[in-house]
Amino acid sequence: MKLLIGTVAALSGVLFVLSLASANPALLPKHPGYPAKPAVSPVTGQPLANDPGQTNATGEKAVLESAGFDDKHVKQNLQDANNQRIMKKEGAGRLPAVQGPQIKIEPPVQSATKIGADRQIP
Repeated sequence: MKLLIGTVAALSGVLFVLSLASANPALLPKHPGYPAKPAVSPVTGQPLANDPGQTNATGEKAVLESAGFDDKHVKQNLQDANNQRIMKKEGAGRLPAVQGPQIKIEPPVQSATKIGADRQIP
């Protein structure tokens, strides 16, 4: 039984790795790639490289492009659309003045009375 489970797990792992290896190349990000001469197969006539004619990125250009490659999807852009309405911040514990209706929150208790020690609560 352990042999069967191990075999199924190994086969599943191999199939998973093969599915990743045969991913659609059109979905991969564009990059300068390696230099590829227009070499074609003598049998089929198809290009031998995945990106024929691409030039090799060298020097300063390659460094700058590689440094900024992931910036678009890694950089945080934390902006709340509701913050666009704020006209004036009142400070800690106070509601800001915003465009639109002014909301005023009244305290839940208007006045309080002191209860003496002799009072009994039913």
